[in-house]
Amino acid sequence: MANPTISREPHWLNKSRMATSLGITTQAFDKWGVQPVAKIGRDVFYDVRSVLDNRLKHQVTKDQPVDDNGNPIDPLIEYKQAQQKLRLTTEQADAQEMRNKVKAKKLVPVDFCLFALSRLSAKLGSTLDTVHLKVKRKCPDIEVRHLEAIQREVAVTRNDAVGLADLLPELLDEFVDTLDEGAG
Repeated sequence: MANPTISREPHWLNKSRMATSLGITTQAFDKWGVQPVAKIGRDVFYDVRSVLDNRLKHQVTKDQPVDDNGNPIDPLIEYKQAQQKLRLTTEQADAQEMRNKVKAKKLVPVDFCLFALSRLSAKLGSTLDTVHLKVKRKCPDIEVRHLEAIQREVAVTRNDAVGLADLLPELLDEFVDTLDEGAG
């Protein structure tokens, strides 16, 4: 870095004069690691701007907390943790509110709807199985072809009834989609 064509500037100070002007020893100044602005022969010169930049950079890194591995710690970590705790507390409160509504029978879970509808459709299917027998008992003179026609229609209806529980998730998705469209 030594360049004989460079002339010394009046605001440049050598290491000992810079350390004296700062009120520190030359060893302490060396530990700071300030980059010289010029070298002329064996003389090394520093300016105030270099020292100031060095100290500002040092202050920023000094104020920045680091973990055990030397990585900087996010200064907003406590705020972010508080936000997460607030979010968790809100979710817990919402979940408790929903449980209370279920207990008060003002809210019905989808799983219960599936269970109840499958039970009801099975009961409806078994009831429909006996319709043609009841008709024959009440009307003994009914023709067999009419009874078979009734039995065919009841079988179709019974199969539709048993499949109602399987339709509930699809119907729920459709209902939620209509809610989303209404909100948009």
